[in-house]
Amino acid sequence: MKFCVFLFLVVLSFSCQKAIESEIVLPQRMIVQKDSVGISWLALGDSYTIGQGVNPSERFPKQALELLKMKFIQTKRLTYLAKTGWTSADLLSSMGEQNVEGHNFVSLLIGVNDQYQGIDTSAYRKNFTNILNRSIELAGGDQGRVFVLSIPDYSLTPIGRQLDTLKIRRELDWFNGINKQIALQNKCIYLDITELGRAAKNYPDWVAQDGLHPSGLAYSKWAELIYANYLIY
Repeated sequence: MKFCVFLFLVVLSFSCQKAIESEIVLPQRMIVQKDSVGISWLALGDSYTIGQGVNPSERFPKQALELLKMKFIQTKRLTYLAKTGWTSADLLSSMGEQNVEGHNFVSLLIGVNDQYQGIDTSAYRKNFTNILNRSIELAGGDQGRVFVLSIPDYSLTPIGRQLDTLKIRRELDWFNGINKQIALQNKCIYLDITELGRAAKNYPDWVAQDGLHPSGLAYSKWAELIYANYLIY
């Protein structure tokens, strides 16, 4: 009798585990045909998107597109809608005010200024959801052509280390939990560059000269991660 009860619990545990696994939404990979010409990319975000503190050629979207050129994939246009200091509300407002055209691919990285300014996570969740929905529309309704990047952990930078690092890390994890959940629920690509940066916390050359933003070298690692998530055929 005890063995039967044990066997039932094992089966039940396995069934529950399978049910949990079935709820996990795995993102697709971005699909692009080899020798493509004229692909376009809309890069949405804040200072991390425009590469505050680095040359335009060192921005992560530009570096990712340079990698794609090795597969004979050419770029028709790379458009930035990003500004240093922007919160999710600022980006959402700008998207509504400007006549943003559709693109083959859309990247989204927003939220560090929400955290820094103490904006409530519920407001961020609402804004981020609206931004992502609009991003999917701009990508022609194809979620697999929209990719979200997590917010970097600036507590690891020289300037960030002068602040409350534990608070920054904790709150960024909250915000990243939100953008990851929404991205995966909508079957978009999600790239965790936060842990990538944390793993390199002892590499000073990953920080720009301003002591706060990523360097061109750090952005090259982001670009490699983006490139690895393209399915080229």
